[in-house]
Amino acid sequence: MRYIFQFPDIGEGIEEGTLLQWFVQPGQAVKLGDPLASVETDKVVADIPAPKDGVIAATFGREGEVIHVGDPLVELELEGVVGAEAQQVAAEPPPPLKTQAPVEEEGFGVVGTLEVAGDRAVLSASDEGTQAAPPPAESPKVLATPAVRAEARALGLDLHQVQGTGPGGRVTKEDVQHHPVGAGAALPEVTYEPLTRIRRTIARRMSTSTQNAAHMTLFWEVEVSDLVALRERHKARAAQAGVRLTYLPFVVRAVTAALRQFPHLNSVLDLDNDRVIVKKRYNIGIAVDSEAGLTVPVVRDADRLSLVELARAIQEAAERANRRELSLEDLHDGTFTITNFGALGGSFGVPVINYPEVAILGVGRIAEKPVVRDGAIRVGQVMPLSLSADHRLIDGGEAARFLQAVADRLGDPSSMLFD
Repeated sequence: MRYIFQFPDIGEGIEEGTLLQWFVQPGQAVKLGDPLASVETDKVVADIPAPKDGVIAATFGREGEVIHVGDPLVELELEGVVGAEAQQVAAEPPPPLKTQAPVEEEGFGVVGTLEVAGDRAVLSASDEGTQAAPPPAESPKVLATPAVRAEARALGLDLHQVQGTGPGGRVTKEDVQHHPVGAGAALPEVTYEPLTRIRRTIARRMSTSTQNAAHMTLFWEVEVSDLVALRERHKARAAQAGVRLTYLPFVVRAVTAALRQFPHLNSVLDLDNDRVIVKKRYNIGIAVDSEAGLTVPVVRDADRLSLVELARAIQEAAERANRRELSLEDLHDGTFTITNFGALGGSFGVPVINYPEVAILGVGRIAEKPVVRDGAIRVGQVMPLSLSADHRLIDGGEAARFLQAVADRLGDPSSMLFD
C-alpha cells in the first residue's frame, strides 16, 4: 500500500514552516517515530517523525522551501497492508511531534535573530527579491536562491556571468562573493538580508504589545552590596552542586514575593468581559538572547522553588535552548517576565511588555557608585531596575510600590528568608 503522509498540524496556530533538512531519501526503510525531516516554524524547530514502518517511495519539497499544513511530505510503501486495513491506516492520525525552539545565562537580553536555510540550501528557481531585467529569451534560467539573487543585484552582477558550483550548477553566495566585479558594475549602497521567521514573530508580538497596552516605565536604583556579598559566599557551594549561582534567582525570588503583595501585576486585563483575570500561580518568563534568537522560557511556580532550584531551572532552560531543545510547553503560560539587559552591559532600558501580561521588569548591570549609608558616603554596589507596566490596569503608585518591594528585598536579601 502507498501512504501519503502530510505535514501535520503541530498546534498553536502554526500553518506553515520552512523545510530545513531531509533525514531520509527514496528507497530508505524507516520505523515508526524515525525523524523524516526538520522543519522550522515561527515558534519552534520540529523533527517530523515517521507515522508508520515502511519504505520511502518519494519525498516532497526541497530544503529551504516553505511547506504548509496538509501539504504532502513523504510517500511511504507499507508492506503487507491491503484492503480494509489499508483504509484504517489511512484514517489514523500521525504520532505526536517532539518540538524544539531556539533560546547561557550570560546572554539574557531582548534582541536576537535566527538564520535559517544556509547559503547552499536548494530552492526552486525564483526571481523573488530582485528587480533586475529578465535575461534574453535564449539565455537559460539561472538557478539561485532569492538571497543569492539579492546579493548579486546589490553587487551589480549578472548571474549569467557567474559560474555556479552548487548542486545542479546553482549559483551560491560564495560564487557571487568570489566573482570579480567588472568596471561597469554599480557600487552597492545597500545590502539585503532575508527577514527570518523568528524575527517576523518578534516584530508581530512587539507590535501587538505596543498597540494594545498603554506602556509606562519606572526607573529605580537599589544598593545591593549585601546581595553581592551573599552570592559571593555561596556561589562555590552552589557550583559543587553543579549550579551556577547568578543574581537572577534572587531577582526572581524578590519578584514573586512582591507579586503576592501586588497581585494586579500578575494578571491579565480582559476588556471583552469587563474583568481582570488575577493569576494565582507565579510563572516567571525569562527573556533570553542567544545566537538562535529571542525566546522567553517560563519557570513555573517559581515561588515554590528555593534559590538553588531557581538557579538550576534557569541554567537548564538556557542549556536546552542552546541545544534547541525547548518545547512549546516551555514557552507558555507565563504571568510576568524578567529581562536582564545588564548581562550585555546596559543599565536602564524601556522593556516592552510581553503581552497579554501587564508588566515586565528589566534588570541592569550592577556598578560601583557613591551611596550614603549611616550618614556617610561610601562606595556601594548599585543595581538599576526598569519596570514597564500597562497603565490601563496598573497605576503609577501601584507600580512604584511594587518596584520598591522588589528593591527592598534585593537590598536586604536576608528578608527573603521569611517570604
